[in-house]
Amino acid sequence: MDTTLPWELLHTLLGVLREGSLSGAARVLGLTQPTVGRHIAALEAALGQVLFTRSPTGLLPTEAALALRGHAEQMETAAAALQRAASSRGGNEPAGTVRVTASEVIGIEVLAPVFAALRERHPGLVLELALSNRVQDLLRREADIAVRMTPPEQGQLIARRIGAIDIGLHALPAYLDRHGRPASFADLAGHTLIGFDAVTPFIRAGARRLGGITRDSFALRCDSDIAQLALIRAGAGIGVCQLPLARREPALERVLADQFTWPLETWVAMHEDLRQNAACRAVFDALVDGLARYVTGG
Repeated sequence: MDTTLPWELLHTLLGVLREGSLSGAARVLGLTQPTVGRHIAALEAALGQVLFTRSPTGLLPTEAALALRGHAEQMETAAAALQRAASSRGGNEPAGTVRVTASEVIGIEVLAPVFAALRERHPGLVLELALSNRVQDLLRREADIAVRMTPPEQGQLIARRIGAIDIGLHALPAYLDRHGRPASFADLAGHTLIGFDAVTPFIRAGARRLGGITRDSFALRCDSDIAQLALIRAGAGIGVCQLPLARREPALERVLADQFTWPLETWVAMHEDLRQNAACRAVFDALVDGLARYVTGG
């Protein structure tokens, strides 16, 4: 077996794994279909193993292909981090690519104006926003900077605590006018509740605050925070919303304010190796400032 596996071939492998066909991979990679086929054939020859078998629904990955996926994704992450680092031209003026990861709600409802102001001040910046409730690994450089709702535990990170963002139950007044305003957790049994589908470690950690509410209590279930917020705004029922966000929207009314509050510790973190990177430093400081104003209502 040839142990030299060029990144180009592994990059193509990821494309085929994700798209399920040579033609689909060719489209997303900007290659021709014959080139994708040649890459897979070259990789199979180097490994001495078959990576895909044909089926009526497309290409099916073999165990050998699946075993390579995690390693190839690590290489993809490293290559992206290398490209971002290379894009920084140095000097005092922030320039280059910075990748930020945050939750859906924070990214869409809070960071958009922060990014807009950053680009006005520093037009040499290229900003990537990765929205996910999954905690991305800054040590593996899946992102350069992270906005997190849990304290960073990795020692190689620079972290700034922003404060606690409180979460409360909210609904549209029109919904509450139709169905009544609950006076206790027990009253929620007669309401349409909006909440999570999958029980994650984060949900389990906060379950004690939910007053006996479980997944089975929700008539509308979704793991997208933005979709839950849209349902609340549409008057579909009662769900959780960040208090600073609800204060921006007088149409939302808080429910059981004296019985339910869930404070989320909020942090901005980045790898300590990026401390001297002017682009990352500018983005880090802007995120700290923007989130602090969001938390305090400034």
